[in-house]
Amino acid sequence: TLTAPAPFADESSCQCQAPHEKLTIAQARRGTPVDRPVRVYADGIFDLFHSGHARALMQAKTLFPNSYLLVGVCSDDLTHKFKGFTVMNETERYEALRHCRYVDEVIRDAPWTLTPEFLEKHKIDFVAHDDIPYSSAGSDDVYKHIKEAGMFVPTQRTEGISTSDIITRIVRDYDVYARRNLQRGYTAKELNVSFINEKKYRFQNQVDKMKEKVKNVEEKSKEFVYKVEEKSHDLIQKWEEKSREFIGNFLELFGPDGAWKQMFQERSGRMLQAFSPRQSPNSSPTRGRSPSRSPSPPWVFNKASPPSSPKAASASLSSMSEGDEDEK
Repeated sequence: TLTAPAPFADESSCQCQAPHEKLTIAQARRGTPVDRPVRVYADGIFDLFHSGHARALMQAKTLFPNSYLLVGVCSDDLTHKFKGFTVMNETERYEALRHCRYVDEVIRDAPWTLTPEFLEKHKIDFVAHDDIPYSSAGSDDVYKHIKEAGMFVPTQRTEGISTSDIITRIVRDYDVYARRNLQRGYTAKELNVSFINEKKYRFQNQVDKMKEKVKNVEEKSKEFVYKVEEKSHDLIQKWEEKSREFIGNFLELFGPDGAWKQMFQERSGRMLQAFSPRQSPNSSPTRGRSPSRSPSPPWVFNKASPPSSPKAASASLSSMSEGDEDEK
């Protein structure tokens, strides 16, 4: 299951008990036999386990509808003898394979060349590997006899990624990784770095730190200037809006057709009316004489109320004559 690592072959209690009948590729691709999965074997060194390894194992697992993938990993002694020194030891490489989702079982200390006895012991139906001839151990192709037996199924290599490529990157950028690990607490002895190189790497780390600080200060300064410019732009925009609003209000109040002019005209009209009152109408009655004033001569008419008609004039004369009789 995917909740636990793949078991080791020498520790597994789930051995295939079905009769091991030889299958053809056509039969395996049809999903037969139904009573057991097709047992596919893939082997390798798997040093610095990477995505190229995982893709090869995925292809081996999915070659047939119902398959059981066994992965053989060569030991350190065998690998150092036929291929060279590894970065990871055999225990680390075994564990890396056990935690790959496509692997059903791991075979430790796998042989460099597959023998009939090994194939029979693990009841292997097919061997999966890339189709490039793999010359090693005095042979032009260690899988030649497997191909002749019809048990070989090719997989595709993933270009651009391999253990050798990863090691090349580390060797090419050795100074960078040495400085990186010194900065992370590793000693010069652990890194096999000389005293002079250690001082040089530490000085370079200090220079890089200073560069990083200067870079951070520059970025913060640029950010501050940008914020100031943004605030200034906002203030100018708000000032322009307020200025336009002030000018508009001023024109509405003091402009040619403003409210102040209309109010001034209204007040001017009221003042003119106050200084020049309306004349009394012609039909208004005559004012009575004041008892305190001396009586006007009978021949003096009231200027404010002249006789409006002959009848009114005769009435006024008669009243004057009556008054004279009273005085007598």
